[in-house]
Amino acid sequence: MTVQPEELHPAAGFPPGTRDEWRRLAVGVLRGSGAEVGSPEEALAFTTYDGVTIAPLYDAADLPGDPGVPGFAPYTRGSRAAGGALSGWDVRQRHAHPDPAVTREAVLADLENGVTSLWLVLGDGGLDPAALPRVLDGVYLDLAPVVLDAGARTAEAADAFLRLAAGRGIAPAGGNLGADPIGLRARTGTPVPASGAVELARRAREIPSLRAITVDATPYHDAGGSDAEELGCSIATGVAYLRALIDGGLPVEEAFGQIEFRYAATADQFLTIAKFRAARLLWARVAEVCGVPGHGGQVQHAVTSSAMMTGRDPWVNMIRTTLACFGAGVGGADAVTVQPFDARLGLPDAFARRIARNTQSLLVEEAGVARVVDPAGGSWYAERLTADLAGRAWEWFQEIERAGGAEAALERLIPERLAATWARRSSNIARRRDPITGVSEFPNLTERRPAREPAPEPAVGGLPRVHYAQGFEDLRDRADREAARPEVFLATIGPVAAYTARASFAANLFQSGGIATVVSGPGTDPAEIAEAFRRSGATVACLCSSDKLYAEHAAPVAAELRRAGARKVWLAGKGDHDGVDAGLHAGCDVLDVLRTTFDDLGVTP
Repeated sequence: MTVQPEELHPAAGFPPGTRDEWRRLAVGVLRGSGAEVGSPEEALAFTTYDGVTIAPLYDAADLPGDPGVPGFAPYTRGSRAAGGALSGWDVRQRHAHPDPAVTREAVLADLENGVTSLWLVLGDGGLDPAALPRVLDGVYLDLAPVVLDAGARTAEAADAFLRLAAGRGIAPAGGNLGADPIGLRARTGTPVPASGAVELARRAREIPSLRAITVDATPYHDAGGSDAEELGCSIATGVAYLRALIDGGLPVEEAFGQIEFRYAATADQFLTIAKFRAARLLWARVAEVCGVPGHGGQVQHAVTSSAMMTGRDPWVNMIRTTLACFGAGVGGADAVTVQPFDARLGLPDAFARRIARNTQSLLVEEAGVARVVDPAGGSWYAERLTADLAGRAWEWFQEIERAGGAEAALERLIPERLAATWARRSSNIARRRDPITGVSEFPNLTERRPAREPAPEPAVGGLPRVHYAQGFEDLRDRADREAARPEVFLATIGPVAAYTARASFAANLFQSGGIATVVSGPGTDPAEIAEAFRRSGATVACLCSSDKLYAEHAAPVAAELRRAGARKVWLAGKGDHDGVDAGLHAGCDVLDVLRTTFDDLGVTP
């Protein structure tokens, strides 16, 4: 091994760092900000929705153990030894337009411009399975894998696809027939027997690299669930399919070879990286218990989260999906689907699909993200987070198994657990602890959203489908329906330097609900501020200034605003003052404030 000369070592000339030294410096900074500090680790750590603690600092002592090597059990570092270094990951585009002609044109454009596999949504408002020959006309099925997603019409769609391939005299280049009866029940609430999936697996086993079953974990994510909950549900579903396939006569090795997993990727890049690494670790453990550790390499399809997408300021979705795609790619997903930025507005147009596929091309080709096998491998933070997330997911999986398995748990256990997590998440969103750029933070009231053809309505029933931004976007819709935009008057007290920070905070808060703000300008005279309020025509006011100026001027200004007709007087900040109804501060329930303000302004429900 070559020893690097000391003068070229990156740390040469610097004293060695220690955790104790970091702790001393961190305490000094925290105390300088006015915080009462015991342990800096506790002060700076935070906890995920799964109860996993994210520490501010990691070192070699945090490594959970040997993660293995890529391509070998426990597959934490990747299911393939070469990862995506040879060809990148599979760029998979989703198509759900019900018109075969439109879909065929879009499919060919995608395949000619960087897409390497297709995800076709059929039935329930999507394509008619009978249209597959027309849609795939001109597609080389021996080069471009096709993944079917046909819900209740899976058997019909799979039969049409297999007959099409047989008629052309070719074997499909991989792909998946999309059987997922438990996932269908999660989405629609309709019980579906596993016998159909087993029959498709028997047919698919005759075609090398073609799989029959998809474990789609996105319904659990879309219901507001956490990462470990999504993982645990997926492993429980995968185990249920293994049992059905083995009972149906498939050897255990072939049963593992018939299953592919689909997970949501979010804009939290580190949790996304850890999720895909943890998923492989979990499935490898299942294979080990089944006695076939060499067959536990999980095949993963990542799709950027639907729940995180916004209908307001949809352009920001491009950034969200880029982060999600990066996280999935670094995490080792075999195939990645980037949802078009306009997905919440309806069926995507050609521009949106182009941006979606080029996001992946840029990361793979220009940024070279796929050139490194398991880029997160060895990172103290990533390895610890992977292990902790896997541990939480395994506990949840065991709880599902004790309840009778995935299908039985869908009756009560899974919906109740996901609902509890969504309640915690939605509370944090309402308080802007989980900010949503362009919606709960930095909204643009003058935005002009692109118009899109409406997408088919999803099937009714099953687990709920949530969107993180929905509470704020519903209020924006209400405000937009008014003949004149609702307004709140910001009574800015003192010089500009004294009120700017809190006036910006208050304006951002009200605008997140579609409420415009009018600023009185510098000054402390209560009569002048009240006169500006009268001229504005507003009926709700918010005081904005420093704590020092509030002590002297808040009460008299509030009194004058009341005499001028103010129904409600808010104050940006904390503290009790005569004439002030309530304060607006970081961590307050913004959605509750906005709904109350709508009532005070007489906004139509």
